[in-house]
Amino acid sequence: MTTIEAEGSGADASADAGAAVHGYHHQKDEHLKRLRRIEGQIRGLQRLVDEDVYCIDILTQVSASTKALQSFALQLLEEHLRHCVADAAVKGGGEIDAKVDEATKAIARLLRT
Repeated sequence: MTTIEAEGSGADASADAGAAVHGYHHQKDEHLKRLRRIEGQIRGLQRLVDEDVYCIDILTQVSASTKALQSFALQLLEEHLRHCVADAAVKGGGEIDAKVDEATKAIARLLRT
């Protein structure tokens, strides 16, 4: 079974998740670097609260952290569409419907935040 087949095979995908190559795989180092920066922003928020910084200044930093996470999520979603959904479309069958439904639900969750 190829890694892409493992990724799109439903229940088997979670069992083989460690072996699967996901859409973000080629940019994994950049993603990890970006997440570490966001983590630093969150630690900065803790420091601001600890230092009794003015509320509006903290809210400004909360907004920046939230936007950073949203931007990361959108990039990850785009990679999912380009890799996983596109692969399902090429394979044909009902797999494309499942991948589109999965992506639609992810988008709905992002919009609720």
